[in-house]
Parts: sequence; C-alpha cells; structure tokens
Amino acid sequence: MKFFIKNRHGLKMAVVVETPEHPKALAFVMHGLSGNKEELHLRTFAEAFKERGFTVVRFDTTNTFGESEGRYEDATVTNYFEDLEDAIDWAKGQSWYREPFWLAGHSLGGLCIGLYAEKYPERVAALAPIAGVVSGKLSIEKRALHDADELEAWKKTGWYEEESESKPGLIKRLPWSHMEDRLKYDLLPDAGKLTMPVLLIVGDQDRTMLEVEALDRAITGPKELHVIRGAPHVFKEPEHLAEIKGIFLKWIDANLKT
Repeated sequence: MKFFIKNRHGLKMAVVVETPEHPKALAFVMHGLSGNKEELHLRTFAEAFKERGFTVVRFDTTNTFGESEGRYEDATVTNYFEDLEDAIDWAKGQSWYREPFWLAGHSLGGLCIGLYAEKYPERVAALAPIAGVVSGKLSIEKRALHDADELEAWKKTGWYEEESESKPGLIKRLPWSHMEDRLKYDLLPDAGKLTMPVLLIVGDQDRTMLEVEALDRAITGPKELHVIRGAPHVFKEPEHLAEIKGIFLKWIDANLKT
C-alpha cells in the first residue's frame, strides 16, 4: 500500500509498504541522492526481503525526484537522515511495526542507515549499506583525486550541474552547501557501534569502493564485503542485479532469527 505522510517540516513523503500474510521481520529500504523508491536496485533489495517473509518499507525522501515534496537543490544528508527517522517514527504507529528491524540503503541512503544504526544500535537487527557513502571528508577526497577541476568549479560557482541518467534532459543542480552539510557526517569514528551483521556490496567500477573498504576495515563485528565485477555505482544490468539479489538472500538466511 502507498501512504503519504508528513515529515517534521510538514512536507509530504511517499511511503510504500508491502506486507506478507505472516511477516517474519521488518526492513526499511532507502534510496540515494536524487534517487527514488522505484529504482531497479532498490526493488531488488526489497524483493530479496519479501521472498524471505519481511514486511518491506520503501519511501521517497523529500528533495529528490520521486513522489515526495521538496526541491533537489535543497537535498542534504541532514534532510535525508531526518526523513529516514521520520519514516521509521511513522511506522512505529502501524500494526506491522517490530523491532529490531533491518536497514538497507544505496549510496547516500547507505550513509543515512549507517548513521541511524550508530545512533540507535538497539533498534537495528542487520545493516546493508550498498555502494554506501561513508563520510563527507572521503567524498571530498575522492572528488579531488578524480575530478579536481570539477570540484574547484563547484566551489567557485557554488553549483554542480549534471544531466540525469534516468531522466535524459533533466539537469540536476546541487549547491556547494550540500557538501558543507555532508562534511558534518562520518561513519568511521563510531563504526565500533555497528555490532549487528553488516552487508557491504560495491561495484569494481565504482569510485565509492575506497570508502566502502574503509568502512569494512573499521567494522569489527560480523560483516561481509562483496565486489561486483564490471558494476558501476548504480546497479542496472540484469546480471548485476541477479548477483546482488543472490547475495542478499544468502545473507538474510544466515542472519534471520526465526
């Protein structure tokens, strides 16, 4: 079922809940920057959970290109994280809610679910930050290494522009203040709080791999790291999605307490 709820700032958020007849557990699935709940990789994560009897919640944050309100120009880690908290707080009032729950997220969504698990570790049964951003500092360092001129232009002009891959012709504009906000966040200092099972997946063509490997080294609890050959940051190819789904299913089977 689809619901439209309000976040703490009064903006409309679209939430989709899929509930089996006899749910075994609950999972929240979160998209990345400029993403939405209907992306193929998000649906792949959700399908794996559904096949194992989970109630699955997907939602569009505000300030993205989905069904929720807001402007992409206002997108920040802070706003995405707050929307995750607000979606979970809304879920607490529903009959299907249960703790601890599972969290899966892609890219910036991976950062947000990691921040949530560090803030509320007792609520999180397992964590899957996929191709996840790990820290604002590492994000800046990565861009400085691979796109130094682009990074300087962003700082100088105050704006970063790129054409949407999923919606050709759509120009996405992000202010430098987004990066200033991102610099406030880093999963590494409190990675020791991630004692729940953690699943890390990243493509070998993804520049985020260095961040993912840094998080893998910092986590001392149960963890898995899988590298998908030939895959970029956003997973679209059927063979990559099938491989990821298989990894998810095995991970769920190994960690679901029935």
